[in-house]
Amino acid sequence: MKCVIIDDEPLAVELLEDFVGKVDSLELVHTFNNAIDAVSYINQNNVDLIFLDIQMPHFSGIDFLNTIEKKPLVIFTTAFSDYAVEGFNLGAVDYLVKPIPFHRFLKSVVRAQQVLNPTAAVQAISENTTAPELEQDFMFVRAEYENVKMNFSDILFIEGLKDYVKIYTTDNKFTLTLISLIKLENLLSTKGFSRIHRSYIINIKHVKSIQKNKVLISDKRIPISESYKNAFFERINL
Repeated sequence: MKCVIIDDEPLAVELLEDFVGKVDSLELVHTFNNAIDAVSYINQNNVDLIFLDIQMPHFSGIDFLNTIEKKPLVIFTTAFSDYAVEGFNLGAVDYLVKPIPFHRFLKSVVRAQQVLNPTAAVQAISENTTAPELEQDFMFVRAEYENVKMNFSDILFIEGLKDYVKIYTTDNKFTLTLISLIKLENLLSTKGFSRIHRSYIINIKHVKSIQKNKVLISDKRIPISESYKNAFFERINL
């Protein structure tokens, strides 16, 4: 993968250069100390992956993403966790909080490889890092007398009701199906979903805000229980 580093901190650039040099599947083609200079380069050259800082003077990483015409894969690298939800909403492959450990960097690279080439198995790039299984972006659930296809991206959140669950979608409807919340949790945990309560699984992509022990999705405030809080906050780097 041809990659670019955009970061205003020289030490951060050096660290990422060192990490990239250790991974055979990555080719570093350019580094930039500000996002403005990178715009024309990204628009005119083939780049597969950008390691992008968010907090930069005058022109942030988010401003940069909203400006470029081409949209390579992006891994955010930042010293701040405040933008985690916004990062996922912008379609980032991953969100790394500085100081970045090498094993966490490797995990992000594997994820990017899988997105870039979903039809091929990604080989392990270290003995402690294995490729995730090939993933489909939908599932079928039984509702009344038919099997209904549900795209993961359309699911807002899932509410558990004993043996049944309600799956709420972006069209302001819900599907009631006979399945356990635990089974759905196992299926969806690698698809951008997180369990935040014994009765709720949410799609991180659709989180608008987080306020103390609640998340806002659409117009629904969903509780975060203490037993799931730490794992959820770690997942989104809060």
